[in-house]
Amino acid sequence: MSPKKIIGILAWREGKRFGEPEYLRRLVHAGHLLGAEIFVFSHQDVFASEKKIRGFVPKESGGWESGWFAWPQIVIDRYRRRVPEYMKLRHGGLFDFANSPFSKKWRVTQLLAKDARVKRWIPETHVYAPATLKTMLVKHPILYVKPGNGTGGKSILKVAERGSKYQLSGRDKNYARKTASLSDPEEVGKWVKRWVNEQRIRDGNFLLQQGLDLELVPDCVTDVRLLIQKDKKGEWRVTGCAVRVGEKGSSTSNLHGGGKALPFHLLVSRRFGEERAQKILQECHHMAHQVAMVLEEHFGRMMEFGLDIGVDVQGKTWLIEVNPKPGREVFQQMGALDLYAEAICRPVQYACYLIEEKTKRLTKEVELSSRRRR
Repeated sequence: MSPKKIIGILAWREGKRFGEPEYLRRLVHAGHLLGAEIFVFSHQDVFASEKKIRGFVPKESGGWESGWFAWPQIVIDRYRRRVPEYMKLRHGGLFDFANSPFSKKWRVTQLLAKDARVKRWIPETHVYAPATLKTMLVKHPILYVKPGNGTGGKSILKVAERGSKYQLSGRDKNYARKTASLSDPEEVGKWVKRWVNEQRIRDGNFLLQQGLDLELVPDCVTDVRLLIQKDKKGEWRVTGCAVRVGEKGSSTSNLHGGGKALPFHLLVSRRFGEERAQKILQECHHMAHQVAMVLEEHFGRMMEFGLDIGVDVQGKTWLIEVNPKPGREVFQQMGALDLYAEAICRPVQYACYLIEEKTKRLTKEVELSSRRRR
C-alpha cells in the first residue's frame, strides 16, 4: 500500500478566519476523497527550523480545527494578498509548489501582446498617463481604466463616447456604483485622474485598455469566463466556461457587482446561431491552451488559469484578463454542479499527480545510485 500523499494549501488567515473559506473547505474534502492528507495553513503556521507545520481542517459543525501536520510534499498556493510575509515564504525555497508565482497584470499583458501565438487576441493596453488617455480617447469609442493589481471587478471605470458626451461608469473599492456624463475631454481627463488617485491599491499602477463592444445583451456588458486546469495526468484541459452578464448599465460583468452567469450556448447561439457559436467556442478553447502554454514558458509550472474572454458584437474574441488563482463560482451560479465539482477536484488531482511523479523520480535516482555502487 502506497504511503499517504501530504498536500498543503497556503492561504491568507487571520485568527481562525480564512480568505475564501467555502472553497478551501471543498478543496480539503476533495483531497480526503482522493485519500490524501490535506490541510490549510498560512505564513504564520510554518516553523521551518523545527520542520513543523500547523494545519487547519474544517469541522463538520463549521469553523476550523488546528493540529500539527507532516511537512507537505506539495503545496497549492491560494494566497491572494502580496504581503511581505507571504512573499518571503513564497520565495524561501521551503516548499515545492504546484503553481509558480505570477506577475502583475501589466507585465502579463505586455508579454502576451509581444508573443506571435497570442497577440491577435490582446486589446491595445497602456499604463495610465494623462497624455496616453487623451490619445486613447481619440482612438477608441470605449476605454477601460483598471488597476494593474486589482481583483473582483473593483475600481474598473468604463469611459464610453455617446454622441457629444462621454459616459463614465464604474464601481469603486467598495463596489459602490459611480457615474458621470461629461462633454469636454479635459473634464474626462480630470475625472479619470481623480479616480486613479482615489482607487489606487498601495503603489499599484493603472492600465488604459481599448474598450470592446461586448453588449451581446442590450445595455449589459457580457464576457466569457473560461477555466483551464491541469488534470490528473498533468495535461491542460478546459474544464468549462460560462457567459457572465453584467447588471444593466454596469461597467463590468463581474458577479460581485450584480452580474449573473449563463451557459455559453444559451446566449452565444441565440446571438450568432449554432454553427458560429461552435466556432467561437473552439477559438476560446484554442486561445486558452495557447495562453497557458506561453505563460507557463515564462513563469514556470502552473496549475490553472481563469480567462476573461470578450466576444464582441461582431463575434470576434479578445483576451481581457488572465487570473492564476481563479474562482469557479460561475459554474455553481449557472447550476452546472458537475463542472463546479470537477473544477474543485482538479487542483487536488494535479497535486497528487506531482507527488506520484516526484516519487517515481526519486525511486529511479535511488536505483541508479545503487547500481553505480555495485
